Amino acid sequence: MQAEIDSATQDRRTKDRPTQDRPAGDVPRTIRLSEHDNVAIVVNAFGLPAGTAFPDGLELVEFVPQGHKVALSDIPEGGAVRRYGEVVGIATQAIPRGGWVEESRVATPVAPALDALELATRVPAPLPPLEGYTFEGYRNPDGSVGTKNILAISISVQCVAGTLDVAIRRIKQELLPRFPNVDDVVGLTHAYGCGVAINAPEAVVPIRTLQSLAQNPNFGGEVMVVGLGCEKLVSERLLPDGGAAGDGVVRLQDERHQGFSAMLDSILAMAEARLEVLNRRTRETCPASDLVIGLQCGGSDAFSGVTANPVLGYCADLIVACGGTVLFSEVTEVRDAIHLLTPRARTPEVAQALIREMAWYDAYLAKGEADRRANPSPGNKKGGLNNIVEKALGSVAKSGTGAIAGVLAPGERVREKGLIFAATPASDFVCGTLQLASGITLQVFSTGRGTPYGLAQAPVIKVATRTELAERWSDLIDLDAGRIATGEATIEQVGWELFHLILDVASGRKRPWSDRWGLFNDLTLFNPAPIT
Repeated sequence: MQAEIDSATQDRRTKDRPTQDRPAGDVPRTIRLSEHDNVAIVVNAFGLPAGTAFPDGLELVEFVPQGHKVALSDIPEGGAVRRYGEVVGIATQAIPRGGWVEESRVATPVAPALDALELATRVPAPLPPLEGYTFEGYRNPDGSVGTKNILAISISVQCVAGTLDVAIRRIKQELLPRFPNVDDVVGLTHAYGCGVAINAPEAVVPIRTLQSLAQNPNFGGEVMVVGLGCEKLVSERLLPDGGAAGDGVVRLQDERHQGFSAMLDSILAMAEARLEVLNRRTRETCPASDLVIGLQCGGSDAFSGVTANPVLGYCADLIVACGGTVLFSEVTEVRDAIHLLTPRARTPEVAQALIREMAWYDAYLAKGEADRRANPSPGNKKGGLNNIVEKALGSVAKSGTGAIAGVLAPGERVREKGLIFAATPASDFVCGTLQLASGITLQVFSTGRGTPYGLAQAPVIKVATRTELAERWSDLIDLDAGRIATGEATIEQVGWELFHLILDVASGRKRPWSDRWGLFNDLTLFNPAPIT
């Protein structure tokens, strides 16, 4: 959604009129997203003090922090607060024109009813094909294409995670230098496998996730598993064919292992055989239709839905137009905007699948005596997001404008192209793990408050919602979308920048900051099943 920026932003030549309590030249600026909105957000980095006047006659009656909302007209108690052209809150007290629409003054509206949604009623027309774009990727026997060349070693139970850590250190020191075409060796470690209700219906989520993770295209199909031998999750279940095609398992309790050194030797021997295969893997020119990109946001603020997330959405449209695949996620941060998505579903069946995932998560939260209102973090609120409704409306901007082609349950592998909703929790780490399981080979991560997030298994491009963050974290942020808020760039311009950056990173021509630092988060399984 293109922002409507006030005239003070459009004509930056008026900078020579400093306002008290602001740096000289810092012209007061706000952004209003829809003509139906009765609030706008403050752009200025240090907020704006009481008495600040705007060209349209608006005058602040109190200090309003950066990213927070100012009332553009009097809002009575019980009146609707509108942003994105949608109701994002109900005023719990009267808020005067020029007043701060602060969190404590706004109640959360009721979520859209799932049984009254439009299903595939406004399906967008196919995007015009975008041809001729390529990247240098690793083609796999199954036709998928990776952006990295990694040996991934799974574990079937948390008991062996420490042993694998020791083995990977030795692999990197003793073996990896002999295989220069292999980028890295990573452990797919987790806290699962034993002491769990392995046959509970919801156990399908963590087990499916581990099975899918091992088959991520960045791993080249060379699956190996380290197990203990007495766990409930049998190691062979993590092999693509259930182990029928051969032995891909090192089991530490096997009698042949006379001590810890023998266990390590077995792991290194199996790893060496797979490194030899991966080392023959080379980059080749692939069409952009082979991209599988994950979109996620974390440390969100009020600018997320104005700058960075619309950029991700614009870029998503470009990738889909190329014939590629884009996954967006985070059920809680979609739930309050679901009425905007089900009409865009390609078919009624896809729309029903969206509703299925929303309903499943509603029930999951209810079991824990929680609801969607627990989602916004203190940082989100400090960044100007009053509640989950406002956060969700900004979050779904990542989905662009195209038709939603499919829906994945948590941990399911993607098997079709286009724009896909992959159901995940909103936690950065859990969402990242599940998107990897679904098959992303590169992730784009937008942030407003900032987070040092990264994945060892796939490159992560971080996009800042604000220029202030991009400048302060210049060695963590890969792209600054904050220029949109100040009128220095458009969503379209930055969207194309991101598209070309994705092609460069996918090709290995550029490395995002998280890869340069080796800054990687642990994998985190989503396990809704009981622990026994």
